[in-house]
Amino acid sequence: MSVELGMPTIPPPVLAPRRRTRQLQVGAVGVGSDHPVSVQSMTTTVTADINSTLQQIAELTASGCDIVRVACPSQDDADALPAIAKKSQIPVIADIHFQPKYVFAAIEAGCAAVRVNPGNIRKFDDKVKEIAQAARDHGTPIRIGVNAGSLDPRLLAKHGKATPEALVESALWEASLFAEHDFHDIKISVKHNDPVVMVRAYELLAESCDYPLHLGVTEAGPAFQGTIKSAVAFGALLRQGIGDTIRVSLSAPPVEEIKVGTQILQSLNLRPRKLEIVSCPSCGRAQVDVYKLADEVTAGLDGLEVPLRVAVMGCVVNGPGEAREADLGVASGNGKGQIFVKGEVIKTVPEHKIVETLIEEAMRIAEEMDGDPDTLVGEPTVTVS
Repeated sequence: MSVELGMPTIPPPVLAPRRRTRQLQVGAVGVGSDHPVSVQSMTTTVTADINSTLQQIAELTASGCDIVRVACPSQDDADALPAIAKKSQIPVIADIHFQPKYVFAAIEAGCAAVRVNPGNIRKFDDKVKEIAQAARDHGTPIRIGVNAGSLDPRLLAKHGKATPEALVESALWEASLFAEHDFHDIKISVKHNDPVVMVRAYELLAESCDYPLHLGVTEAGPAFQGTIKSAVAFGALLRQGIGDTIRVSLSAPPVEEIKVGTQILQSLNLRPRKLEIVSCPSCGRAQVDVYKLADEVTAGLDGLEVPLRVAVMGCVVNGPGEAREADLGVASGNGKGQIFVKGEVIKTVPEHKIVETLIEEAMRIAEEMDGDPDTLVGEPTVTVS
């Protein structure tokens, strides 16, 4: 029986087929079940500061962001949208609250899509016909973004609080108003800060419509907490095939949101895996400093983005097996390390040479796989086994 070693060469298994949805285009990025799940973030700059906003968008683009959202709370921000939408290398979504006039400004500015929050836009329902016409004329999709913190007061009074049912009712009501004017180029989000409530809301929404869904745990918190909450919620939904684009909301620089979102999708085989470092958590059996070794290997491979699995193991129990199953690995012990490539031991080196040797072999393999490794960009991830 043959055993595939390292990264798979056939399409990897996924947890569930994607829920079938309508398809739409957000600029060059397709959103819906016929397209890969995309990763979004939002700039933290003042949108009216065009140069700063474009600089942050460039940083997000380099980190793998597919779609970026910019806030538009003032006329100065609205005036900046044409330049930003034109110069950004990825599709720009304008985020509109309170003032319906900015919806029209964003559409006219050439934004790839517009996010509206019906719960806090004055007399929004009265403007749906005009918005639908303007969006149709310009080919601009609309995201109906319902948030627990800004739910329509009428629904809060009816349900008592932002329940899953209240969030879904709000979203479907607004979608129905657009449908009355034969506008269906819509995606929907129903965000809540509680992952359990959020998951149930999206499950109910997925049962009730075929619009693409934008996943998010709103106000998820600082990086550690927000990462856990988002990973749990997204995993529960993507496990059911629910979700077409995601945003990890963190109290952290936007690039961190992209790193987390990308890693979530890679972990679920919804985005091609790139560099993956498998390292043991260490224990009393370890004969080397596994933490230091894993950190040094990770730092040494920073910037390498290829489908390569590297195992950094610290003892003779699981080490040889894990190293043998990786593309490249080391099983350490007794002051030395056995270096494995594609399941075969190619050399044994002293402990102080392990990191240097792994980096050299990784670069050699990467060059064979994808040309000059100096042209590769990205950041490795560490998986603790």
